[in-house]
Amino acid sequence: MSCCLLDFGRVQELRQVRDFLFQKHNNAGPEEEKTRAGTAGAEEEEQLQSAPWLQDCVMSLSPCSDLLVIARDHKATFLSAKWRTDESGQEEMTLSVTWSGTLSAEEGECICSVICIPLASQKRSSTGRPDWTCVVVGFSSGYVRFYTESGVLLLAQLLHEGPVLQLKCRTYEIPRHSGVTEQHEELSILYPAALVTIDGFSLFQSLRACRNQVARAAAAGSDVIQPPPLAYKKWGLQDMDTITDHSSIGITTLSVFNQMKNASMLGGFHASVKGSPPAMSQYITVGGGPYTGFYYAIEGSSQPLLSHVALAVASKLTSALFSAASGWLGWKSKNEEESVQKQKPKVEPATALPVRFGLPDSRRHGESICLSPCNTMAGVTDDFGRVTLLDVARGIAIRMWKGYRDAQLGWVQVSEARGERDLATSPSMPRRHAQFLVIYAPRRGILEVWGTQHGPRIGAFTVGKQCRLLYAGHRLMGVNSVTSQGWQIHTQQVCLFDPVNGALRAVTIPFHLALSDKKSERAKDMHLLRRLTTLLRSREVEPGQTYLINIHDRPCIYMKHLQVVIHNIFKEPLLNALESLLSNKNAPVFCLTNVTRALLASLKEQDAEAVDESLLQFCSSQLKLLQLYTDVQLLHIPDTSPTEPEHPSFSAIEEDLARVGPVLQRYTEMNSRPCVSFAQDSSGPLPVRTFLSQLEWYWCITNVIFVCISGSFLFWGCLSGQSPLQRVCETLQESGISPQQLLSLLLSVWLNKEKDVLKYPDAVSHLGTLLSTLSSMKGAVDESWDGQCVSPWWQQVRTACVQSESSAAALLAALVAHRVAKNAITRLGESKFQEDWECVSLELEQWVVCIKQLEDVLALQTLLCLPSPQGSTGGAVTRCSVKTLLESGRGGVADCVSKLIFRQGVSPDLLRDILQRRGENEPLQQGGEEKLEELLECVCQRFPNSLSPDVLFAHCSWENVVQWNKDPEYLEWSVEFLKMISNPHIQFGVSAMMWQTFIVKRFSATAFLMEKVGKAPKDRLCRRDVGMGDAAVRSFLGSSVQLLQALMEADSAVEQVSAPDMCVEEVWGGAEGPVSIVELALDQRSVHYPLVQHHCVLASLLQAAMTFSLRLKPLSLFDSKGKNAFFRDLSSIQLLPSGDMDHNLVAVRQEVSHSATLSIGAESEENSVKHSSTEDMWPSVCMELSSILQVNTDILRRHLVCELYNQGLDLRAEEVMMEVQDKDVLGSQLLVLTGQRLAFYLLHSQSQTKPNMELLARLPPTLCTWLKAMDPSELRCPSVPLSQSSRLINKVIEMLPENHGQYSLALHLLEAHTHPPLLPPVLASAKQNWS
Repeated sequence: MSCCLLDFGRVQELRQVRDFLFQKHNNAGPEEEKTRAGTAGAEEEEQLQSAPWLQDCVMSLSPCSDLLVIARDHKATFLSAKWRTDESGQEEMTLSVTWSGTLSAEEGECICSVICIPLASQKRSSTGRPDWTCVVVGFSSGYVRFYTESGVLLLAQLLHEGPVLQLKCRTYEIPRHSGVTEQHEELSILYPAALVTIDGFSLFQSLRACRNQVARAAAAGSDVIQPPPLAYKKWGLQDMDTITDHSSIGITTLSVFNQMKNASMLGGFHASVKGSPPAMSQYITVGGGPYTGFYYAIEGSSQPLLSHVALAVASKLTSALFSAASGWLGWKSKNEEESVQKQKPKVEPATALPVRFGLPDSRRHGESICLSPCNTMAGVTDDFGRVTLLDVARGIAIRMWKGYRDAQLGWVQVSEARGERDLATSPSMPRRHAQFLVIYAPRRGILEVWGTQHGPRIGAFTVGKQCRLLYAGHRLMGVNSVTSQGWQIHTQQVCLFDPVNGALRAVTIPFHLALSDKKSERAKDMHLLRRLTTLLRSREVEPGQTYLINIHDRPCIYMKHLQVVIHNIFKEPLLNALESLLSNKNAPVFCLTNVTRALLASLKEQDAEAVDESLLQFCSSQLKLLQLYTDVQLLHIPDTSPTEPEHPSFSAIEEDLARVGPVLQRYTEMNSRPCVSFAQDSSGPLPVRTFLSQLEWYWCITNVIFVCISGSFLFWGCLSGQSPLQRVCETLQESGISPQQLLSLLLSVWLNKEKDVLKYPDAVSHLGTLLSTLSSMKGAVDESWDGQCVSPWWQQVRTACVQSESSAAALLAALVAHRVAKNAITRLGESKFQEDWECVSLELEQWVVCIKQLEDVLALQTLLCLPSPQGSTGGAVTRCSVKTLLESGRGGVADCVSKLIFRQGVSPDLLRDILQRRGENEPLQQGGEEKLEELLECVCQRFPNSLSPDVLFAHCSWENVVQWNKDPEYLEWSVEFLKMISNPHIQFGVSAMMWQTFIVKRFSATAFLMEKVGKAPKDRLCRRDVGMGDAAVRSFLGSSVQLLQALMEADSAVEQVSAPDMCVEEVWGGAEGPVSIVELALDQRSVHYPLVQHHCVLASLLQAAMTFSLRLKPLSLFDSKGKNAFFRDLSSIQLLPSGDMDHNLVAVRQEVSHSATLSIGAESEENSVKHSSTEDMWPSVCMELSSILQVNTDILRRHLVCELYNQGLDLRAEEVMMEVQDKDVLGSQLLVLTGQRLAFYLLHSQSQTKPNMELLARLPPTLCTWLKAMDPSELRCPSVPLSQSSRLINKVIEMLPENHGQYSLALHLLEAHTHPPLLPPVLASAKQNWS
């Protein structure tokens, strides 16, 4: 809590920088130079190292500490910040050389002053870091040049003839309160007799534009265009003999009194005073005659030299134009070019500015001035070795230090932290700021920090005599009140550079040092607290080391410093000291006990009103905890005493353990998988710091209650049999902690260490002993308890068990507590009643219900712990407790099981088989399903009502559709589970909720998308509008059709079956929470059956379009009534199409039906090898849709028959042919198809034989001409066996009547097919039979 020097960076390649800047011109040869270097190299190196070479250089460090410039004469070196990792693995900032070279552009000029100005970034994502840093260099020729970090010249301008003495910058500072005038940014340049100021905003814009132009020119390889000159103000400083340094204070406004005083002194008695004080720019200079001068330039009295700037720009453009023209015409000579290059630019005259007043001292000569960050004070150094502190506003010297020759000054401004203000202070009040003056005396090699204005020296550091104090005095340029909102500008205020090791050190000062003097009690407290902290850090203690040697040393050291601290009345340092001592990892416990005891005794001796009561209670509570820690730690030694006999009251618990043994064994197997463990979880002694840090305390009116979460330290040794039970119980009784808190600790340890508990077979009996001991403590069980009411003590145990997710540990704790409570009730009954009476207690009934619930939860949790198959979805294992099941409503159990079934990937058929085998004693399935079936059967036996088949199927269907909505791929299993529900009421409600909640949104999106594109959409469009791929959309539409069909079937059967009752098990009758899925399904309203059928027709159309890639607009197949009825609530009554439809609409439907029939036939041809029931479904579906859409089904059947024959599927065509009514038309159509087959065989086949040609010659001319007119290319499968064609022509002859016009042609075809060269003998005999 004191000021300190902290290393934040290091300068690398310092020797190379020195050699470059102080390079000696030696004309000796290389061999001679090597010889000379060999003889005197060490001495010369030592001299150069010890010489104060840095004092002869001009230096500047960027406020952001990312750029350092070191210059001398005409050379300069730029060092940029880089981050690297040192040997210890920590990152540190280093400054390395990025550019070095010569900056002087004219002969004989040298560098006089350098300043680094970081420019703020204009990006919205910026948080206060600079965009880049501009290096401004002033030369002895009067030029001021601006460079980038890489040494690229951006801008150069001659502002005055004479050397540049100083460059200083003023940047934007956020006003601390409304009374502070907001200052503008400015760059000031001091010459021996003039002061030039450049507005910061215009300079910022010009530099950015120049940098961008240079970058573009470098990228394009062109020349850089010379930018226009800067706008500036130039003041001729008068009435001073010599000027060496300056400071620009900014715009100030005098008070009314000071304005009247100045007017009367300057103008006399009759002077006139303006109504408002004028705004003035204040400048302070130091030098000689006078020692310090104060200048005031009234704003508006002299305009900036904008006219000269405009004239310069115009003349530059004119000269450039004429120069270019003369070059084109050949007017320009070489001598003229050289004269133009050597001509200096015109320098504007300065505006005279007289000194207002000063501090006259004829013998004293000022050397430098350093302005404070708040512009209220300034430090001035002189040639007498004095440092003078000036009050800028009043213009007087308020303090002087002696003995600081060649001193270097800097300022540090510290803001007050919010937590250090008084609580009564309004939070809207501005934070206070403190100013500290940093003085570096190089001749003494000391760095001092002084509080202003009359504060003491608060810090002194011995440093080298060759260091440089770097103080920028500005921050980022380009910041204003708008862009600085939310920024955290990180800048260094004062930095000390040591050239010996290259270290950069920052001065850190706490705010409270500005509030203290030599007699401050708070400063003493902080100092003692630092000494105590240092002592604790320095005195390290090895783990396991004996403390016999330090018994008389360590406590005395702590006590010595503690006695000094406790005599003051401040609470905060005392509390910090005690907390620092208690949180130290090296302090032994007996030392902490002695110190806390001594502090408590000292506080009790003081006046009661002067001591904070909360502090007293804190010391008392910590002392009790330390004593408890000591006692319990001594008992953590393995117990070698004879084993105590088992308590007789726990002999009956073996029966309970045998009853729940199988479930416990299965649960242990499911939870025996390896898990992640951490180093701090390993067994070992608990440090006292950890024990105390895990304790929360608060003070009540009567006592202090300890809420501890490190119960393992207290009880686990007893539960695992490593500590003596009786002695630990006695120690806990003497600790003063209430029995209720000890019971809470014991249960938390037992429930949180479930895996460890199941490993120790004797842990149950040890738990019973501890519960019996805690129950017998005073204040545990109310003495007025009679057993006929619920005891708060045992209710606490039940509450902890029902809330725990460690099912096995909770069940074991409940069994043990039940036996202990039963024994207590039995003893209570024997003392009040006769022995023949049986004691009936409400408490025991509560235990029976609790144990039954815990057994059910254990069986359920065992099922939920089944490992998920690799690659399955569904999330992590669900953890449940009695409380969560009671709060999840009547469907909580089924919901957990359905999530498990989804996670395990159980198919609907497998789940149905498992439920059917329940109770039939059939052999279990072998393989991975055996464990699932066994555990699921066990859970179903415990929850016969909550897990009835219909309830489980409903929840599984709902869980699958919920997961499908998250990842929409395939919906088949959800619909399959839905179709397995036997009760129509539940099936109807679940299907209605699925449609309204999940299906209709994507269903409508699919319909609108297909209506928009007019065909089956591609995968990209499906994913964009529907949210799934085209294959998933096809499956989704098929599931939607099945869902709507199931909804219609359930709606038809609802009236025939009564609604079921939603029942749960008796012990779970108090479940309250969200309404279950089954209850919601039973509350669903009835639907409008024609509206459901209307949607089912649309779903079938969409499925057919996606399956067969049809070109159709599904919504255009319906009239306005049909369109408006789509996607409405299924329970609403909508106007649906009725009667005869428009003929144009029917024609469109007929065309779509023909296309569908054609696609069905094509699909049948592709899948003719693997014939399935799905293929047989589509013709019937198509005919059913046609009848609903008022399309002639007989025409579709004829079209389908012809299409099947066209593809060579004669057998399937014969099946459909039986349902055709108009045989004549079908016969005529098939006659043409038969002719096409024969024409292909006789005329277009590549295997034409001589018998075929002979047959063609014998055919009747009419038949031959007709065959030649046939086009076999219309056949999809022309190469059909002739036997099938002969069978087809026989069918045609059967369908055509004898008086039909094409009957004779059919006979000729039959004769051609039965010709011996074409047909086998079997068909020839068939022809004779036909005749």
